[in-house]
Amino acid sequence: MAHIAYAPDADVPDADRVPDHDNILQIHRIHPPVMRQHYELYLQLMHRPGPLTRVQREMMAVHVSAINHCHY
Repeated sequence: MAHIAYAPDADVPDADRVPDHDNILQIHRIHPPVMRQHYELYLQLMHRPGPLTRVQREMMAVHVSAINHCHY
């Protein structure tokens, strides 16, 4: 399996830091602006008003993760 080293927290500018308690976005630290953009997309898709409820969105995410054999 390929391995990409994560950049340390200290290398991420304050403007690009995001709350990532589960370290899911950690791989984006190699390009911090992308990490910020990914996080903003996540917030837009999962937390902003839309035709699906938050529970429906989370259930879809869990289902896709199960199909993809994700372990997190």
